[in-house]
Amino acid sequence: MPQLNDLSRSLVALDQDSTIIAVVELSQSSWLVAGVLPGIERQPQKKLEPSAERLLGLLHRWRDEAVRAGKKITRIALAFEAGRDGFWLARWLNARGVEAHVIHPSSVAVSREHRRAKTDRLDTELLKRGFLGWLRGERGHCSMARVPTIAEEDAKRPNRERECLVGERTRIVNRMKATLAGAKDDRRDGHVLADSLRTDRHAFRRLENALYHWARLATQHDALSRRRYAALRRRGHSHGRALRTVADRLLSVACTLLEQQTLFDPTYEVRDAASA
Repeated sequence: MPQLNDLSRSLVALDQDSTIIAVVELSQSSWLVAGVLPGIERQPQKKLEPSAERLLGLLHRWRDEAVRAGKKITRIALAFEAGRDGFWLARWLNARGVEAHVIHPSSVAVSREHRRAKTDRLDTELLKRGFLGWLRGERGHCSMARVPTIAEEDAKRPNRERECLVGERTRIVNRMKATLAGAKDDRRDGHVLADSLRTDRHAFRRLENALYHWARLATQHDALSRRRYAALRRRGHSHGRALRTVADRLLSVACTLLEQQTLFDPTYEVRDAASA
């Protein structure tokens, strides 16, 4: 029965005499590369500007040094921690003959002392020890993340964008609730609250701005708001004016619901249009 590869250890036998092992500490300003070269006593470290081409050139230069030292290189294994840069670098290197792996940051064992020295050079040494143990097939050193394809990442993008939009909508709704709470303490009386919003210009302005941003999200989520926005744009309205018109409708609906003390029915207008 085949064993499940949980990526906590390598299932490929490691021959250190024919393998170049490298780790990269990625940052926005520079990349620090550390390596273990067969036949070379020193363990080189090199700081590069963030460039995949320069990284590949460095790996090829190290391979040539190992060949001159009398070693036949058949494998280049490289690892870096998952982070802001994502998986594009691993895919790019794999396509050019480099075995690239992405390490789960939380899987690397670190000292839990209150004050711990932390530099890029120390981090690369820590990654190098963990990667060597993983390549030897030993558990407990680190775990790798599976590198998704471009199609798989594209398939996840709509859900991620929706999560961001829902989070932004929640923040806007909370701002609106805070504005309504500050407009009138007795929120049970919808007529008084609606009149208070109309007379309190500061509260009305805050609610209007929140609804403007909500309208921007509604044009992406709500089909009715999207059609209304598209119709206004076809009439020659600018982007800002069309959004403001959608926001004005939402504001009038909110005041009407407060006066009538009823809940919002998003299908009301759609049902009216269907029955007409």
